[in-house]
Amino acid sequence: MIKFRTEVEIPRFAKKMGYRHQSLMIGSCFAENIGGILEELCFPIKVNPFGILYNPVSIANSLQILITGKKFTEKDLFYSNGLYNSFFHHSRFSDPDPVKALEQINAQTDEASAILKNCHHLFITFGTSWVFKHKISGMIVSNCHKLPSANFDRYRLSISQITENWILLINEMISLNPNLHLVFTISPIRHLKDGAHENQLSKSTLLLAVDELISFYGTDVISYFPSYELMLDELRDYRFYAGDMSHPSEVAIGFMREKFIASILDKEAITVSAELEKIVPALKHKKLNDNDENYNSFIENQLEKTHQLQIKYPFVNFEKMIKKFHKKRAD
Repeated sequence: MIKFRTEVEIPRFAKKMGYRHQSLMIGSCFAENIGGILEELCFPIKVNPFGILYNPVSIANSLQILITGKKFTEKDLFYSNGLYNSFFHHSRFSDPDPVKALEQINAQTDEASAILKNCHHLFITFGTSWVFKHKISGMIVSNCHKLPSANFDRYRLSISQITENWILLINEMISLNPNLHLVFTISPIRHLKDGAHENQLSKSTLLLAVDELISFYGTDVISYFPSYELMLDELRDYRFYAGDMSHPSEVAIGFMREKFIASILDKEAITVSAELEKIVPALKHKKLNDNDENYNSFIENQLEKTHQLQIKYPFVNFEKMIKKFHKKRAD
């Protein structure tokens, strides 16, 4: 048989993921995309409690905060462009009211901190090895919040800087939670503002750093999911990119989602998620008009199916899905 593409082999996962244990996902846009899909399928997963993060140091800093259970105060915020911001967080946490900003920051931190202590899987997506170091505080920031570039020193992390930082962190996390299994992936999103060559150097640094960590701990502790390789080798065509030619298209995300689900989910989770996939699209249906009886009947039917699945799989939390259907019925 003639092959028309390079097929990427997915490494064997020592520990499968399911519905009976919590998971935490942190990192770049790829984490958001895959994590969002898993949330739709009612998996007990927390996605990016600090918002989208790109570099290994900022991700490590965030996990360190979850380990210590740090409480953020107004001293941790700075005011700029009419908003109170945090250098540890994405701009979606910024707010004109510092009290509201801190409320959502600390609520997310508390929830994720409790999950990290008990979850079975921690998914980490590195996006770039380039960092911005704030000149005054000396901190490598998670987000510049549109401050002038003169406020920062910008440089690329070395492999050793990443691995030395992460070995200390992983030791702490395993001590905190001996059941924890880490799954690293490198974001396939291209940072072309750095230039094509610099983007490749950045990704190569991340790949080599993760490889060193796997060699140090072994595959019983750390696994690798090849999202970067799937995009560059199996989907080697610009039609699989979005309009900016940097982010994966919806088709590409769907392809990687299928690979992810097939490789890391346990048999029970594959069965349950397959049934849920038949219902999830209904949440995106829109009413044509206020008297659309077919729509109302359709939503009622999907809600009943969800209730039946809730009875069939009592270990799955359907609360968010049911609330969404009730909201669509009320709208």
